[in-house]
Amino acid sequence: MEASGSRGRSGSAVPKRRRGVGAATGSESTAQSLNDDTLRSVFSRLDNHFDLARCSAVCGSCSIFFGVGKRLILMVKGVPFSPGSWVILVELFATHHRRRATLCRMKGGSILTGVGDKILRLWSAESCKFMNEYNVPNSKTLVDFDFDENKIVGLTSSQICIWRRSEPRSIFQSGGASFNHGLCMSYADPEVVIGCEDGRAFVYDMYSRSCSSIYRLHSSPVTCLALTDDQLIVGGSTFGTVAIADQTSGQKLGVLKSAYAPLAIRSLSFCTNSHMIFAGSSAGYAHCWDLRTLRPLWEKRVSPNVIYSTCHLPGDTATLVVGGIDGVLRVMCQRTGETIRCLVVDADRPAEAASRSRQQIEKKPVRRIDPDAQVDSIPRRLRPQITSLSVGMKKIVTTHGENYIRVWKFRPKSS
Repeated sequence: MEASGSRGRSGSAVPKRRRGVGAATGSESTAQSLNDDTLRSVFSRLDNHFDLARCSAVCGSCSIFFGVGKRLILMVKGVPFSPGSWVILVELFATHHRRRATLCRMKGGSILTGVGDKILRLWSAESCKFMNEYNVPNSKTLVDFDFDENKIVGLTSSQICIWRRSEPRSIFQSGGASFNHGLCMSYADPEVVIGCEDGRAFVYDMYSRSCSSIYRLHSSPVTCLALTDDQLIVGGSTFGTVAIADQTSGQKLGVLKSAYAPLAIRSLSFCTNSHMIFAGSSAGYAHCWDLRTLRPLWEKRVSPNVIYSTCHLPGDTATLVVGGIDGVLRVMCQRTGETIRCLVVDADRPAEAASRSRQQIEKKPVRRIDPDAQVDSIPRRLRPQITSLSVGMKKIVTTHGENYIRVWKFRPKSS
């Protein structure tokens, strides 16, 4: 395995990554002001159930959060804790991108959309209110991006750009010639990992502003990346393999393969709590491997076409959400690969129009379809391709290669 940079060659210890937690900014906040997704991120890190019980007993917001979370898990598992007690609605609103939005990320109650043009747009996940816009300098076209509480990190084919969330102007651009033909990225402070067309992964330090390591993951283009808290880089390829590299030792630990070929890995996600790696592929398969044994746990063909996106809540070991070219939103069991729910827009019930914060929103009802249903019989307007998705505590955001995004909201009927 090719590895360059001081850490890759020497095998010296690499500082533990910081996962999406930034310094507090602005006015002082209280626990009551935190949204569900932030609380979910905090409590997923607690191992002691007594700590959870104590939080629920002394804090009203936490108690409500735990109750809703439990009901949501029962709903997606198909357990009828209260028949007909859940409503699933899709809120559709325009993103006003000059070109079509193909990627979305959702964290802490905010949604970031983009790719296809030179602009990123930030929205409120609850109100759909436009919050800010970030322009890519030097007329570069975005390839990939992600964000946290304080900053936004974007990738063009040859540069890394960083913005403060509070400022629309880029505060940093990486120098040229570090890498070429970047296709995907993933980051966890203080590093960004870039997957390139030549099969290499470049590790870029955001604070020293330099490339610290280079890893040869594949002999084909790196299509998607995921990072673990243990300094592992997981990268998919157009040849249908997933490579795992250890930043601490600079070694390639192994290559995960599918029993089905030929296919290309199009998306990756990693569950820290269960040590499972999930992938979506060009042949419509969802895949799962155990990182500890490097062995496959299951492979299920859930779609006749490409799976573009796989995602789950941080710390969630129950469900996985996948979407792709057939436009069906699928909720799967992480342990077995069983499809629990298949969702599309309901054509038999009328849509509702609403205006919120100067944003025109169209609300559409959702219906379940059988996992074995003939998807081709459903009109394409009800199931536009899902190019990207992101999962929150009570909502899922999807992009469709169009100038709008959809927010799938799961709410009790009583609310």
